[in-house]
This record gives sequence, structure tokens and C-alpha cells, in this order.
Amino acid sequence: MNTWFITGVSSGFGRTIAQAALDAGDRVVGTLRSEKDRADFAAIAPGRSHGVLLDVADAAAILPTIERVEREIGPIDVLVNNAGYGHEGIVEESTLEEMRRQFDVNVFGAVAVTKAVLPGMRIRRAGRIINITSMGAFITMPGLGLYHASKFALEGFTETLGKEVKDFGIHVTAVEPGSFRTNWGGSSMVRTSRSIADYDSLMNPLRERRKAYDGRQIGDPAKLGAAVVTLAGSANPPAHLLLGSDALRLVEEKLALMQAEIAAWRHITLAMDFAE
Repeated sequence: MNTWFITGVSSGFGRTIAQAALDAGDRVVGTLRSEKDRADFAAIAPGRSHGVLLDVADAAAILPTIERVEREIGPIDVLVNNAGYGHEGIVEESTLEEMRRQFDVNVFGAVAVTKAVLPGMRIRRAGRIINITSMGAFITMPGLGLYHASKFALEGFTETLGKEVKDFGIHVTAVEPGSFRTNWGGSSMVRTSRSIADYDSLMNPLRERRKAYDGRQIGDPAKLGAAVVTLAGSANPPAHLLLGSDALRLVEEKLALMQAEIAAWRHITLAMDFAE
């Protein structure tokens, strides 16, 4: 039986991943932000589903929480950094405070939890770290600049960490979902108020389409949960795992565009070296 530590299990991907791990017979410790949610999660599979109160933006609380979990429940075999939220807003209209909050949760929270769990995994020479990023860690869309920046950062952290810890038997994967039927674009989305009329023709239709699309996304969250359990059990997991047909299509389109731009500017790129 593996012990999972999953951040943000009250809903969305965190809940479906936790449920899939429990269905597989594993033990899951999940973080939540209210006592009611904690009690509800603990009741899913008594003795195997354990809720802990933690806000990943509270850096000082993370290490004591991990130490208590490993002392009272057991070593963490699989870490899933899932906690996060979407922010919609034109870059010029969004505030630095909004960006700091986005990074506090989506990036620094995941990094702090990873650093708290990593020493035990390194000593045991075993472990799985799975960071839920996004197709938005590779492709971009107008109005999501702060969110994309946070996911690009988490993606770079994840890929680098994987190279640093591979010799310790620790596997690290960035899971990059496309559009799934969660509340990411609904109740959990933070939206900056509109203030600059020059962006109206771009942003107003985008905002309305995103709101209308909420609840109609193509991806099935339960299937993502099962895929993450399969990933955690793989002997040779990938560094990156795209999930969803839209994620695959959009990333392949961007790769083709990048290849074309590289080819078009190749003569400039290669002209930078010192002449021999």
C-alpha cells in the first residue's frame, strides 16, 4: 500500500486523483482548508483517507505538517502537488499583488511542499513526485498571462528537479491537462476587473466564451485521476504527460510553429558565435 500526499483534495483534480488512489487500495493524505472539508474527506475511506488542514501559501506551516504526517501515518511514497487556481486578466490590468498571490499558491506552495517531502524520499532512495501543471505551461492564450507565468515556472522547476533526483530513485513528472470539466473556469477562477477600453474587443468576448464553456469541457476528471494512478505505478514514467485531446492538438500546433520560426531565423541564430 502506497501513501499519497495530495494538495487540494476538496474538489477538482485533487479529489479525483485521491479517489482513484483510494480505489486502488492505497492510503491518501489530502490537504484541505476547512474543518468540514477535512471531516468529509476522512469519511470517504476511514483509516485510509486522512485530511489535514493546510493552506500551501502558508510556507511556515508546510514542514511541520509533513513531519507530522510522516510521523503519525507513515513515509510519503507519492506526492501530488495539485493545489492551485486560475487567474484571468489582461496583463496591463492585473496587479502585482494578484501575480504574487498566483505564484504563492501555484509555484511557491508546490516548491515548499516538495522541499519538505524530498529529504525522506532521498534517504529512502524511492518516491514519485507529480506536479499538476497545465497545457498552459506550454501554450498561451490571451487573458491568462499571470496563470501561464506561474505554470511555466512550475514546469521548469519540475523538469529540473527530475534531472537532479533521478539517481536517487525518485521519478518526477509534470502532468499537463487540457480542458477538463472541473470548476477551474468557474467558482475557482479569479477574474481581474476590466478597466482599459482598448482591450475590450479582445477580452470581452474571450471572458464570455470562457464562462459559457465552463461545465462543457471535453475532459473527464475521473479519467485523469485514473491516469495519474497509472503514472505513479509506472516503472519508467515520462518527464511530461499531456492529458486530453485538446492539450495534444494545441501543443503540437505550437511545436510546429516554433520549428518554423527556428528555421526562419536560423541564419541569425548561427551568426552569433565568434568567428574562428
